[in-house]
Amino acid sequence: MAGTEETPRESGATGRFEKVAVLDNEVQAELMDGVLSGREIPHIMQSYYDSALDGLFQAGKGWGVILAPAAFREEIVAALADIRRQSQSSSGDAEGGNT
Repeated sequence: MAGTEETPRESGATGRFEKVAVLDNEVQAELMDGVLSGREIPHIMQSYYDSALDGLFQAGKGWGVILAPAAFREEIVAALADIRRQSQSSSGDAEGGNT
């Protein structure tokens, strides 16, 4: 079964998933999901959204979290920092162009 084989990146590296980082918004979550999938990093994107509370926790705690094996923590945190840095520089460029 070719479809069930683990990639070299995954073999031995997957373990218990733990909270690695908090995400600010849905756009950031989608970007991170794409980056982590592209790098074949096992992960779960867990939203704080609760329909009973209509997203109340997301306003105060962020969009949600990235769950992943501890072995990937540094790489995930670095990728998230890059996305946040790019986001800040993009919003700074947009604000600077309006003055």
